[in-house]
Amino acid sequence: MNAQEKQNLQRIANKVRHSIIDGVHAAKSGHPGGSLSLAEILTYLYFSKMNVDPQNPQMPNRDRLVLSKGHGAPALYAVLAHRGFFSVDEMKQLRQIGSMLQGHPDMNKIPGVDMSTGSLGQGISAACGMALSAKHFGQDYRVYTVLGDGEAEEGQVWEAAMFAGNKELSNLTAIVDYNGLQIDGTIEEVNSAAPFDKKFEAFGWHTIVIDGNDFDQIEAALNEAETVQKPVVIIAKTVKGKGVSYMENAVGWHGKAPNDELYEQAIRELDKEAETL
Repeated sequence: MNAQEKQNLQRIANKVRHSIIDGVHAAKSGHPGGSLSLAEILTYLYFSKMNVDPQNPQMPNRDRLVLSKGHGAPALYAVLAHRGFFSVDEMKQLRQIGSMLQGHPDMNKIPGVDMSTGSLGQGISAACGMALSAKHFGQDYRVYTVLGDGEAEEGQVWEAAMFAGNKELSNLTAIVDYNGLQIDGTIEEVNSAAPFDKKFEAFGWHTIVIDGNDFDQIEAALNEAETVQKPVVIIAKTVKGKGVSYMENAVGWHGKAPNDELYEQAIRELDKEAETL
């Protein structure tokens, strides 16, 4: 991508982070850390890579995305809102009674959401089904799924990995948000599934390791994925809480909302970053 395209994506990612913080603060609950780490990945997918149409969310030939780490919903919602699937103002209704923006994605209520997720480990299986369906019916859409590194401790992830490899689902790209932290601590302290690359390779996947907060590396990896005749996993090393200083690499911000004072600090930091873009 050229410098202007990259700068535009960086500006969008900054707005996405702003909306994540707005939503979680308004809800007084949610998962900011693992949502902020996804900003670049989801921004690139929806603004540069995926074939989607905000005016026709159910377009049959659209590319699909399954947020297997469903608690990262604020990031998905923010990207969908800024892409035009619904109003950005909806973010202030996150987790409110009667709001379509529930704590986890709901495909029946939210335009642009392709799969309801939340029970960890299950999303990648749904993505495998979508990819298999496209192969079976000769459709050319691609399927993307985003996993958490802690989520990969679930056995169903590896059953799905085995299935995708055996079925040679070359239209499937999985992205592991490798930020190193989960709800109870580091993944090493809890029950790390690493090395991710070697495990996926053993199941017949092509693996790519990148900095998941770098747009150039994200672009290169996703372009490479389209040239490989097997399922692809991108191991995206990210910073949990990216963009908000006191949340970065802090396990305590996995699942809680900032108070008013910390909210204002987060917004000031994001606004300061925006000024440099």
